[in-house]
Amino acid sequence: MSNSLPPDYFDALYARSPDPWSFETSAYEDAKYAATLAALPDERYAAALEVGCSIGVLTARLAPRCDRLVAIDPAAAALELARRRCAELRHVDFVQGYVPADWPAGRFDLILFSEVIYYLGLPDLGALAARTAGAIAPGGHVLLVHWVRETDYPLSGDEAAERFIAALGDGFRLLRQQRTDDYRLDLLVAP
Repeated sequence: MSNSLPPDYFDALYARSPDPWSFETSAYEDAKYAATLAALPDERYAAALEVGCSIGVLTARLAPRCDRLVAIDPAAAALELARRRCAELRHVDFVQGYVPADWPAGRFDLILFSEVIYYLGLPDLGALAARTAGAIAPGGHVLLVHWVRETDYPLSGDEAAERFIAALGDGFRLLRQQRTDDYRLDLLVAP
């Protein structure tokens, strides 16, 4: 049985606050988003998937580098704010769903997981890696960015990233890894 946090965990967070992690105002988030975008090797991506888009702050910053961007999140309240934030960005599609079960259709040359995979238990993490491997275009990029300090989530940021990378398989090659006191960034390229 999976010990992933259920979708209603996120609904409860957004019921208490429209921005529970202070994405709009946090200096940490702003610096992390800048590092995330700077880590991307391609100036432009034909089709990108952002898993766990929340209220769309990173989505809005990533969108100018994508011809098509699919952003998914389990929380309806967060998605409503994200849709409003990105209303002028017609090439961004928002999907309500909880990965790995609710995986959007399509092939992507970028799949971004920013502070999301540690919410999953090991069975779901393995299923997520399989979904990712099946949906990434040849030579596409998978970018993981995760908090490394203590959490009460099913996995730590380090454990989630390392297990996910291992589950992707040998064909994926690590292009870049960077670490701060707060987060780690892992960029992989698909075979």
